[in-house]
Formats: sequence, structure tokens, C-alpha cells
Amino acid sequence: MANITPFRGLRPVQHLAPQVATLPYDVVSVAEAREFRKQPNNFYHVTRSEIDLPESVDVHSQQVYDKAKENLDAMVAAGILIQDSEPCYYIYELVMNGRSQTGLVCGTSIDDYNNGIVKKHEFTRPEKEKDRINHITTTGAQTGVVFLAYNDCESVQTIIDNWKRDHAPVYDFVAEDGIAHKIWVMNEYAKVASITHNFATDVPCTYIADGHHRAASAARVCKEMRDNGYSVDGSEGFNYFITCIFPASQCKILDYNRVAKDLNGMTAEMLLQKLEAEFTVTAVGKEAFKPEQIHDFGMYLGGTWYKLTAREGSYTNDPIGILDVTILQNNVLSKLLNIHDPRTDKRVDFVGGIRGMAGLQHRVDNGDMAVAFSLYPVSIQQLFDIADSGNVMPPKSTWFEPKLRDGLVVYMI
Repeated sequence: MANITPFRGLRPVQHLAPQVATLPYDVVSVAEAREFRKQPNNFYHVTRSEIDLPESVDVHSQQVYDKAKENLDAMVAAGILIQDSEPCYYIYELVMNGRSQTGLVCGTSIDDYNNGIVKKHEFTRPEKEKDRINHITTTGAQTGVVFLAYNDCESVQTIIDNWKRDHAPVYDFVAEDGIAHKIWVMNEYAKVASITHNFATDVPCTYIADGHHRAASAARVCKEMRDNGYSVDGSEGFNYFITCIFPASQCKILDYNRVAKDLNGMTAEMLLQKLEAEFTVTAVGKEAFKPEQIHDFGMYLGGTWYKLTAREGSYTNDPIGILDVTILQNNVLSKLLNIHDPRTDKRVDFVGGIRGMAGLQHRVDNGDMAVAFSLYPVSIQQLFDIADSGNVMPPKSTWFEPKLRDGLVVYMI
């Protein structure tokens, strides 16, 4: 069963929360983060501290992590960030395009992560882990929240809904991208204890939706601390990692689309002909085709959109094989375009569904890419099924929106 804990969050004073909050460090480039350099309260000064150093400095150098600690300490000293005096849970509501989702910010057990109670569906890359490990160990803080999901649990949801009804949020603002953010601090001992108990008795497992590298890095830091004798009774902060846990019914996965740089020596006509072996191909025209069901794909090629429908027998029905990302990878990217490892091949790129069909079409029209493919989103149940089976999803299979903001609750280890 799921072992979670309240914690003493480090967070902005109320009126500064909109200024502090930033998108997660890994969805913005250094150049994008540098645009906020002159905003002193912005949390990119901690998560993207290279913005305060010369551009010649390696973003993975110790100098960058030292600057992150310096900036975090400065925000605390200036009273921008304060730490709660008692362990709390934090209720986090996001609203995007009229759709709301509410999660619980808490500490999740590293032992649960190691023992499979927290289920994973992606491989992680050592270099990305090392970056976060260095950031955590230098700053003494986990600054990025891991997004977890779980099967709906009425006992937990009732407490959360009642707290939202009876208490005012400490933060309530709309970010520059139009997404609304509200956070409530749950600081009553009885309610905190009830939430902890209900997870331990009614929630058998949780699933990482977004943040595999942040979770893996926290686990590595925990192991190092334990190996060095810092763990006494298992309650120390580094034995947990900061998460926001959402009920599955409120989670929405967007499509994660693909673009390829060339046609592997083929003409557009040759590619269309070869696709007929595995797909029914229908020309749509100039209007973008966004799939409305599984096993349908959109393809933008030579100024025209096409609908591709996977033929029966062209894929397997196991949890991985039935995924549209797998079908596209096996039957198009690998078989026809000679792109076998999308993790490392520079001829393929990924476009999150938040950018819409126009984002895909633009990559082809400007000559950057030769062909674009739109996919139907993976469902949350498919994600759960794959994690339950012990398998991993193909890379870049899921794009979750809206994104949790960094800086609103920081976990000190």
C-alpha cells in the first residue's frame, strides 16, 4: 500500500506566488529561461541557475549547482520563501480550458519507489539523473514535483473535497499561459493523519505519470545518504520525494506527435505507395487531420494531410504492441524511414500536443522536417496497464497538461 508523508514545505509568501512560480525546468530551454533573468523572484534562478552565469559556463558544471543553492538561500533570506512550521499536505488544483484537476502534494516513500509500489513506465537516462542528483545534493532541496496518478479512491477524495469547500486557498492566480493555479494548506493534524491512513489502507499503488528522472534522482540521493550513514529511523526527509498525486479520472494525456527530417531516400510518392502495405491511406487535403480514435494517424507530407488507418494484423494486441506510438515506430519510422532508436536518432523529433496541428505543419512547411505524424493520445488506463505488466512505454509516448509549477512548494531533504 502507498506510504506518503506530510512535510514542512518551503513556499512563497502569498502575494509573491505568481512571480515565483515557473514551468518545470525540463520543459523550457536555457534561452527561454534567460528571458526571466531580470525578474528577481522567479524560480528559474534556482531550477535554471545558469541564467545568472556567463553563457560560456557548462550547464552541468558544479558552478551552476552552487549558484542554485546561493539563489535559493537568498530567496529564503529575503523572505520570498518561508517554511511551514509543521508538516502539512498541500492540495493543488489546476484549471485549463475549463477542465480542472486536483492533486495532493506530499512526500512519497523512496522504499515504495524501489519496491514497485510506485510504478514506472519509462527508462531513465543516466546523464539526466546525474544533473538532478547534483542539484538536489547541492541545494538540499527537491525543487521539481513528480506527477503521480492513482485509481480513484473515495475516502481520499472526500477529505480533499471537503477541505477545499471549507477553507480558502493560500494561492489563487492565473499564470501567463491562462492556466489557473490554487493551493490549499492542509495543516490540521486529524485530517493529515486521515489522509496518510487512507493512502496506507485504500491505495495499493501509484503510477508515475511525469517525472521519472526526478524520482530516480531522488532515489539515488537517498541511497547515497543511507550508504553514508545518514539514515537513523527512516523518517529523514531524503527517504521521501515530493509528488503531486492525482486521481486517474482527472488526468488528461495529450498526443505526443512525431516529425522526421527526411524520407530515407524516397520520394513522397514512393512513401505513400509503401505505406499501403500496413495502412489504409486517404488523402484529406489542406485541413489538418487530428485522429479521433486509436489506430488512426495523420500524416502531413508535401503540403497535403493524409489519414492513415492501421490494417488488422499489422500490429500485436499486447499492452505495448497495441499502442499507436509502437505501430508508428515499427511500421513507419523503423521499417520505412530507417529510424530505429528514437531516443538517439537525430532524424526524428517530438512535438507535444499542446502545440496543436499547426505546430506539426509548421515544422514541415519551413523545411525543417520532411514529414509529420499526428497520433491519438495514449489513455491513462493504457499507461496503468503497461506499468502493471512491468513493461516500459516507447519514448515520448505521453504529454500531460497542464504542467505543475515549480517553486510553489519545495521539499527540503
